[in-house]
Amino acid sequence: MPASVRNRTRFRRTAEQGGRVRSRGFVLAAALLCAAVLTGCADKHDDASTIIRTTTNIAGAGVVGADRDTATACPLPSAPDGGSGGTRTVTHTAGTSQVPADPQRIVVLTTSALDAACAVGLWERVAGAVTLDGDRSQPMYLGYGVVKVPSVGPIGQPDPARIAELKPDLILGDIAPAAGGYEALSKIAPTVLIGAGGSWQSDFAAYAAGMNRNDAAETALENYLTEAHDLGPALNARQSQASVLRFTADTTQVQGAETFAARVLSDVGVQRPTAQRGPSFDITEADLATKAEGDIIYVMFDGPDGEKHGKQVLRSDQFEELGASTDKRVFAVDDKIWHTTGLTAARAILTDLRNSLNGYVTD
Repeated sequence: MPASVRNRTRFRRTAEQGGRVRSRGFVLAAALLCAAVLTGCADKHDDASTIIRTTTNIAGAGVVGADRDTATACPLPSAPDGGSGGTRTVTHTAGTSQVPADPQRIVVLTTSALDAACAVGLWERVAGAVTLDGDRSQPMYLGYGVVKVPSVGPIGQPDPARIAELKPDLILGDIAPAAGGYEALSKIAPTVLIGAGGSWQSDFAAYAAGMNRNDAAETALENYLTEAHDLGPALNARQSQASVLRFTADTTQVQGAETFAARVLSDVGVQRPTAQRGPSFDITEADLATKAEGDIIYVMFDGPDGEKHGKQVLRSDQFEELGASTDKRVFAVDDKIWHTTGLTAARAILTDLRNSLNGYVTD
């Protein structure tokens, strides 16, 4: 059977004092006093109202996810749709391909394809993958096992010769790479290219369809949305406006509504500051007070150069005067999670929100 791969403002300042409205800070302080003085104030369980504190920071921003548990990031293998025998016709952006009903050796040409293989339990069948720049070849939120996957070249420049050596029975990607294009890849193994420009959820579904895991993908997405929708009320998410900034070597960018992180925040019900409800845009230090403020600020760094630039901004007088900064409500998150796409990454963001949205930095 043919299968298709694409199926309220709370951080205002008072006019008289120029200070921040602190009712939330008072609640946090009272709860902390209760915890310190009365050992029986609350049960010791994972309650969303519990104040989260972090003692690891970057230029005053508390680091979220430093102790992330990746042991169960990828579930057990899921079953193929309709049995494992024979092949099936998959329609995708580059044409049609006869793909094994239950592929065993998969080469992935994007990190989101690797994420998808993880999300449906097939990461151990990934025979090769494109790699990231930097000291880690793959994003660590997928678990330590993925770093052992053989490289087929950097993202955007996979080497057809390396791919051929791995003898894959399925190649998954988004667009055809420059080296040889789709034709070269399809001569090596059945190749499914999902195209670019879709939502992260439709991309995940398309990758899963290429692996004949439509049912598993549907279940995984339903479970994610249930978790996100349940998490929102538990965290009183609609009472928070979260600012999200990304630093590169020379820019400070507000992550707008079209970004992966913003869409996950929306799934949970976290609000965004009015200035950040449109597309992404760059700002200067002069814009921080009007464009970067929020009840809580999440920051991410694009590599070492982005971190260097980000530290300079975080230590600037303009940033330190922001209400979220003085309230110690600035958190650094993993760029490879918040600035990517994929179901596994989306679930990791949910964990980050659970551990930070009602939190503050103490050192």
